[in-house]
Amino acid sequence: MRLTETQRLVTGKAAPLGDFTRLLRRLHIDGPLLGGLLLICAFGLVVLYSAVGEDMRLWVNQVVRLSVALVAMLVAAQFSPDFLRRWTPWAYLGGLVLLALVLVTGEVGQGARRWLDLGIRFQPSEIMKLAVPMMAAWYLHDRHIPPRLGQIAIIALIIVAPTVLIARQPDLGTALLIAASGVIVIILAGLSIRLMLALALLSVPGAYALWNFMQDYQKQRVLTLLNPDSDPLGAGYNIIQSKIAIGSGGLFGKGWTNGSQAQLEFLPERDTDFIFAVMGEELGLLGVLTLLTLYMFVVARGLFIAIQAHSTYARLLAGSISLTFFVYVFVNTAMVTGLVPVVGIPLPLVSFGGTSMVTLMAGFGILMSIHSHRKLLPQ
Repeated sequence: MRLTETQRLVTGKAAPLGDFTRLLRRLHIDGPLLGGLLLICAFGLVVLYSAVGEDMRLWVNQVVRLSVALVAMLVAAQFSPDFLRRWTPWAYLGGLVLLALVLVTGEVGQGARRWLDLGIRFQPSEIMKLAVPMMAAWYLHDRHIPPRLGQIAIIALIIVAPTVLIARQPDLGTALLIAASGVIVIILAGLSIRLMLALALLSVPGAYALWNFMQDYQKQRVLTLLNPDSDPLGAGYNIIQSKIAIGSGGLFGKGWTNGSQAQLEFLPERDTDFIFAVMGEELGLLGVLTLLTLYMFVVARGLFIAIQAHSTYARLLAGSISLTFFVYVFVNTAMVTGLVPVVGIPLPLVSFGGTSMVTLMAGFGILMSIHSHRKLLPQ
């Protein structure tokens, strides 16, 4: 039996929830996706408080950055997919110009030239995390699907141009992740098994060429992955300490803020790249599985939105954003557990940082826009 408006006012039933749902719809916000993201952020703040040594200044700084990222998500959600598609080429070209400026006038930090200061200090490579999959989806929007070989070659150029510029900073980890976001678009477009096998074969000489292009410290990371004990106090120190931290956590962990590896500062970069190891030591396997479950929920919701999208551009872009997020999670957790080389990729929405978090949340804002505008998109 449905309640009248008067009954709702008297009883207080359903009205608050209904008003909140209508507000989310008006703001083009997807409730389930927002809920999953907020739970990850809350979980991350709990872990980060311990990882920064209970430093309230750094913790509050992270809260402020999260707030900015949420605002970026809200703003991105207001732009319709059709609007985004029209402006995609300009965003991509602008990103390339900024990357070129980085190599000429960028600021140097920690041995790499990755930052621009245009009143606001930021990394232009973060822009390309969205611009590359958007451009690949834009190119395929009104073309034959699955893509032909010539179309794949053009998309490859779209991917390679920013990838090379970012790799020269040098930032090989980010470059490979941005390349992966573009490749995901090609795969989602229906790449044939035959072409996928051919590309897999080409990756062998490609890996050899990449090895010759890599810096000495990057090569050392790969060699350390194969045998971290070869230099336990040098190149292999990070991964060895990370494994000790995760392994010592057991099923339930040592308790929040009680991890010896993190609190005694044996674990390097514990608030950024290796925060997953802090979680494993203090919250144990159950804590790790809780976070991974939240991550998988967000990825699944993103793929659900991609399936419901009503245009090629929206489907490819939503699928790429969702799966690229999965790649970020996989690379960081695999890096910390010694399955892939250390590439300096933070744990999404958990590690201490700003620019990367804003980019991620803006991407989720685009996902929400695609979902809220799905009935308005042309067939």
